[in-house]
Amino acid sequence: MSNFSFKYLYTKLSTSMEIHSIDLMRYSLAIVYIWFGALKLIGSSPAELLVIKTVFWLPSYFVIALGMWEVIMGLGLLIKQLIPYTIISILIHMLFTLFPLFVIPFGPLGSFINFPFQLTLIGQYIIKNVVLTSGALVICGKYKVN
Repeated sequence: MSNFSFKYLYTKLSTSMEIHSIDLMRYSLAIVYIWFGALKLIGSSPAELLVIKTVFWLPSYFVIALGMWEVIMGLGLLIKQLIPYTIISILIHMLFTLFPLFVIPFGPLGSFINFPFQLTLIGQYIIKNVVLTSGALVICGKYKVN
């Protein structure tokens, strides 16, 4: 009887997720981008120093520009006609988020305690972008250019 209950509940859940999961992913990514971007705009981002140290050759207002870009990408995920362009923008953004792995691999703002297995908290923050990229690619599979 418990197998039947599990199978029934799981079937209901999976059927519902088949219908709604990509939009849930889209809304989740939108929240992350708007939130992280807004933190940069108001000067409260925990990643601000990392950004400044990684792209040290760019002017200090780059963090604000990056925050605006992130907010725009978050909003772009909410507007269906803009999703294909937003996905390309997210993929470009994700390439740049890997820079600290190479620019500052070790030290207080570094990504590694012991290369390649022991990540710092910053390294974990960067590697979590693999999940965000995967989410963007899942969304890409549903929203085509018209």
